[in-house]
Amino acid sequence: MCLTKEKLLVNCEDSWSKLGYKKTNIEDLCAKAGISKGAFYLFYASKEELFFDVIMRIQTKLVYLTKATLGETPTKESLCNTLKLIYREYIKIPFILEMNSPDFIAFMNRLPKEKIEELAFHDDNDIRNIIKDSKLQYKINEDKGNSAFAILFMPNSNKEKLPYNHLEVVDFMIEVLIESVFE
Repeated sequence: MCLTKEKLLVNCEDSWSKLGYKKTNIEDLCAKAGISKGAFYLFYASKEELFFDVIMRIQTKLVYLTKATLGETPTKESLCNTLKLIYREYIKIPFILEMNSPDFIAFMNRLPKEKIEELAFHDDNDIRNIIKDSKLQYKINEDKGNSAFAILFMPNSNKEKLPYNHLEVVDFMIEVLIESVFE
């Protein structure tokens, strides 16, 4: 990947995290990357394509981190530790956690249908692939188990209202799920 495109992606992720989709503008991203607004369109046809690439890049990074952490012969313990690590990385990305916000919905409404389908495909398959790669045997229905893990990664803006540290609660839930779902 060329350095300019890398700068656009990094700057976009940073700006999106701090300002949101609507307030992130191409002019500022181009200035930070050292290119003109016209040059931006040599890399992306639209703002939405850049934002889409940012999401795909994050998903790819999380999948890579998962595979690197899980190891060659995954165990329940390594899957448990991997899911805890991935959760902590996942919650560092504010715009992913706020997928029901008007700002994120505005972004999604501007994406072409095929890009929305691609995002949905990755969202639906990432947790399944992590678990499938572990080669652990299910005690319960596979779809039920995968759904239970997927719920942990769904956006939840109320976690700060819990009477107990939410990360400790998530760790506990992952541990209980691992024991309940796998042989």
